[in-house]
Amino acid sequence: MKKETYPPRATFESAWASVQEVAKAAKAMQKQSKKDDKKFYAMLAKSDESLKKWIEQANIDRSKSDESFRNWQAQADLDRTKSDKDNEDYKEWKKQIDIENQKIYDSIKAMQQEVGGITNSNGAAAEAYFVNSFTNAMQFAGQEYDEIDHNLKKKSKKLNLQGEYDLVLYNGTSVVIIEIKYKAREKDVDQLLKKVPIFKQLYPQYAHYDFYLGMAGFHFEAHTEKNSIEHGIAVIKQVGDTMVINDAHLRVY
Repeated sequence: MKKETYPPRATFESAWASVQEVAKAAKAMQKQSKKDDKKFYAMLAKSDESLKKWIEQANIDRSKSDESFRNWQAQADLDRTKSDKDNEDYKEWKKQIDIENQKIYDSIKAMQQEVGGITNSNGAAAEAYFVNSFTNAMQFAGQEYDEIDHNLKKKSKKLNLQGEYDLVLYNGTSVVIIEIKYKAREKDVDQLLKKVPIFKQLYPQYAHYDFYLGMAGFHFEAHTEKNSIEHGIAVIKQVGDTMVINDAHLRVY
C-alpha cells in the first residue's frame, strides 16, 4: 500500500493568506468601482444640468435676437414708409419748382423777343434813315458818288471769306463803306476796320481804289465817337431832320 504525502502546513497557510489578500483586494476594487461609478453618474448629472442651462440660455438669446430682428424690421418698414413719403414730397416740390422755372423762362423769352423786336425796329429805322439820306444826296467828304448799295452780302467758298456791308458808295476812284447802327458801340469800330481787307478780296476790281469809312448812328456809346475819329472814320449822326457828317479827320484805307 502506497503511503500518501501532504504539503507542509506552512505552505498551505501561506497560500490561504494569498487567497484572502486577493479576495480583500477584489472587495476593495469593487468598493472603489462603486465610488467611481457614483462620481461618474454625478458628473453626468452635472453635465446634463449644464447642458440644460446652456439650452435655456440659448433659447433666451435666440428669443432676444428674434425680438431685436422684429424691432429692426419694424423700424426699417417705418423708415421705408417715411422715405417713400419724403420721395413723394420731393417729387411734388420739384414739380412745382419746374413749373415756376418754366414760367420764369417763358417770361424771359417773351421779354427777349420784345426787346429783340424793339432793337430790330430801331436798327431798321436807323438803316432806313441813313440809306435814304445818302440815296437822295450821294456825296461824302466833298466827293460825288455814282452808285450806292445797301445790305450788300457776298461769300466766297474759294477764299473762305464772307462779308456784309450796310451801305457802300462807289465812284471811279473811291469806295465808301458805312456801318449803320441805332447805337454805335466800341466793338462796331473794330468790326468796321476788319471789313476793308475782306471787301478788297471779295471785290478785287476795287482793290486799288481809295477806301473811306463811316460810322452812322442815332446814338454813340461813350468813347465810340472818339475812337472812330482816332481811326480816321467819319462820324455820321442825325441832328434834327438833318444828317451831319464829321469827316475832318478822314483817313484813306
